[in-house]
Amino acid sequence: MKLVVITGCLGFIGSHVTNKCLGMGWKVYGIDSETYAANSELIRTFNKHYKDNFTFINEDIASLKTLPDCDYVINIAAETHVGNSIIDSKQFIRSNVDGVYNLLELVRTKPSNVERRPIFFQFSTDEVYGDIEKGEHTEDDLLNPSNPYSASKAAADMLVKAWARTYGLEYIILRPTNNYGSYQYPEKLVPLSVKLLQRGKKIRLHDEGKPVRNWLHAEDTASAVISIINSGKTNETYNVAGGFEQENRETVRKIIKAYHGTDKDWVQYVDFGYKRLGQDVRYALNDDKLRSLGWKPEKIFNEEIEKVVQFYIDNFKW
Repeated sequence: MKLVVITGCLGFIGSHVTNKCLGMGWKVYGIDSETYAANSELIRTFNKHYKDNFTFINEDIASLKTLPDCDYVINIAAETHVGNSIIDSKQFIRSNVDGVYNLLELVRTKPSNVERRPIFFQFSTDEVYGDIEKGEHTEDDLLNPSNPYSASKAAADMLVKAWARTYGLEYIILRPTNNYGSYQYPEKLVPLSVKLLQRGKKIRLHDEGKPVRNWLHAEDTASAVISIINSGKTNETYNVAGGFEQENRETVRKIIKAYHGTDKDWVQYVDFGYKRLGQDVRYALNDDKLRSLGWKPEKIFNEEIEKVVQFYIDNFKW
């Protein structure tokens, strides 16, 4: 049985990873500061189904004082919304940089006389590479972030690599592409689009909806975590993408079709007139390295999007 600390356990991806680890029979020590994007109802859900294996504390990773003995510290806690980072980046630096520094120091200073220090599993993002018009980024590509959010995540990756080299910390860095699924806060494209449709508002698409994104279900991302941990490998960076990409306007067309049952005249529900500073035209990752461990995506976007849209219709989030 493994013991894992999961930060951001009440967030979108964090909750899926928490559920997957608990389903493996592992003990999870969940940490979350319960910001606006957290779903606190999940505490009751995890306790109901896994009461003997789930422990929760409300803490900010930037001010956390101690870590329990564990095998992995899986850090998913982060500020993630690019638009918010452009307006005010202060909290992004606190959570995504200072928070990672604090966690690394807590791991570094854990006594090693009883057992090995935990492995630090850092959730990064495809955005640290910047955009790419053709081809795919591999794990060896240089980081070239283009907005405050991705810059803060790139800084965190560099801290992890530096602490590994200087202090001998073992680590994993995982760089996922755009995730979709249940329990995502409605500032991201899929749940936000559903919420706007419910309110009779137009969906505002940046740069005419032409930017291209690669979509991966959060359950597949959670499965990637399990595959990496079960492989026993450390001191590695992995991309996880799934291999499905499309323009944002095509994603929105499919959301509208799932919502209304038809995509006829779908453009009437969309505002194409907004341009965003620092917009990346395309993200694309090569995840052959992860697939070599036996992982592969199970969820297909075109088959899942109707279920995901229905989830957000049924579960309104302020």
